Amino acid sequence: MITSKLKISLLALGIAGLLTGCSLDGDDGVDGADGAPGQQGESGAPGTDGLDANRGVAMSVIGRASLEAEGAAEIVQFDVATNTIYVTNSDANTVAMIDISGLTDEALSSPITDLNLTVGTEITLASNIEGTELDGLTSIALSGDLLAVAVPAENKSDNGFILFYNGVSSMAPVFLKAVEVGNLPDMVTFTPDGSKVLVANEGEPSGDYTIDPEGSVAIIDVADSVPADTATILDFTAFSTQKDALIAMGMHFPNPAGRTINGQLISTSVAQDLEPEYITASNTRAYVTLQENNGVAVIDLATMEMDIVGLGFKNWGELSIDVQENGEVGFGQYQGLYGVYMPDTITMYSWKGADFLLTANEGDAREYFISDDMTEAECTAAGGQDFDDGECLAFTEEVKLKKLDAEPGSLLELLKMKGEADDLRVTNALGDADGDGEYDAAYTYGARSFTIWDQNGLVVFDSGDDFERITASLYGAAFNNGDDENEGDSRSENKGPEPEALTVGKIGERTYAFIGLERMGGIFVYDITNPYDAYFVEYINNRNLTEGLEVGDAIGDLAPESLLFVKAEDSVTGQPMLIAGNEVSGTVAVYSVSQL
Repeated sequence: MITSKLKISLLALGIAGLLTGCSLDGDDGVDGADGAPGQQGESGAPGTDGLDANRGVAMSVIGRASLEAEGAAEIVQFDVATNTIYVTNSDANTVAMIDISGLTDEALSSPITDLNLTVGTEITLASNIEGTELDGLTSIALSGDLLAVAVPAENKSDNGFILFYNGVSSMAPVFLKAVEVGNLPDMVTFTPDGSKVLVANEGEPSGDYTIDPEGSVAIIDVADSVPADTATILDFTAFSTQKDALIAMGMHFPNPAGRTINGQLISTSVAQDLEPEYITASNTRAYVTLQENNGVAVIDLATMEMDIVGLGFKNWGELSIDVQENGEVGFGQYQGLYGVYMPDTITMYSWKGADFLLTANEGDAREYFISDDMTEAECTAAGGQDFDDGECLAFTEEVKLKKLDAEPGSLLELLKMKGEADDLRVTNALGDADGDGEYDAAYTYGARSFTIWDQNGLVVFDSGDDFERITASLYGAAFNNGDDENEGDSRSENKGPEPEALTVGKIGERTYAFIGLERMGGIFVYDITNPYDAYFVEYINNRNLTEGLEVGDAIGDLAPESLLFVKAEDSVTGQPMLIAGNEVSGTVAVYSVSQL
């Protein structure tokens, strides 16, 4: 049967070949003449016009209020139900409330000087809880009807508290309870679902370093809008034996261990050295910046397990940086110079179901003073590290680059020979790998940028040298200004523009990062919809940069400390808003944000 079928198939193929006219009996004939063209068909319906691509955002100041005190307006929160901004007033140790229900989307005609918003009720905080004297507040957070306020103890040895208030929805918050947390609670936030309160307990040393509490993270459960009476405290003692591994990851542990200060031999542990600064969280995971140590702690909120990721360093050999305060723009690229990210604010967003972290890479040196009113002899007797006009320094890691002894033949030696970076502030705790007192490279504070990281601690995007180059293009020698008076090029040798405030917001289908510069002022905006294709879109600075102006001289908004994005559906104007707390000027500014 198989043979039979094969014969039939071959016969069929042969017939098919004859029917196609492909026999080899003769040549093909000449092509015939073309036929007449057919009748044209009817035109189709017109297509719809295409949509212009969103290329960026436009921002304008639509509201401003003043707390009338320098250093007053640090942290801002917003209650959607009552259209009320809550803002810390560290000068008066209160939480101020600003009603913006009458705000429109119309830009202020004089945004630097106009104040169209009024500070209303101020919540006065307790000065004593359970026998513990309290210091000034540091942070606030809102969730539903609850207001959480972080307040450290006045005594460096004592734990601080989170003060809870309810009645936010009625615009009349009343004290509910106090929950003890760790030492120096510096930042408080809720998880997005409001089920937990997270607290970064910084645990900074006393001025003479003889008291050095452990840093920690406190977690307070919330059920039916009622916080638990006690907090779960996560400390870092489990990392005490991992210091070498953390250093190998690019972390940083400067301290005066082994010295005697005020008659006390100083010793310090990893748990004491790690100082939580800022927290961002989903409902299942929290990320905590360890600023001075150049790392991030990662917490699983279900298991309460914690890990630490070192952030490494940024190479300034292929990027532009101004390292001289000479009254002019002077960029250079310097082999042997690295930036230590040391982020302050951290936030997060999701792309394709994965967490991505954003950090504002401010930088921060450890520097502690025994006293600012001593004689040199008294300072020496107390074990001070340095003395300068009454100030007795207990410990500092910060030096000018020219003070580092360079390893012969190293990149640092070549860098010092140029002389351009002589006065740049660097750390003396990095760059001397073999501990012989001679340095191969220099490490400066911060990265003068913001960075997007994946959840493995790998850099996805960094804004590079954008902040300095763009502000220099706009303002010339007035760039790298200070945050309390206008003196151009006055921060180039010391962390530059200092990015500090940071938030993320979504408009339409695009996601944007907003980054505030503490020293230079102003807000940068980047499209981060795809973290692997992020790009700069806008910069706005509500500041008069006339040389010589100081705080109080109608200079505008200085030192954005916190930023809060309000999406269109939650905004009183119907358009997205950005709320900025400006610490040095003591002002709150509200920006309208629209897509171009």
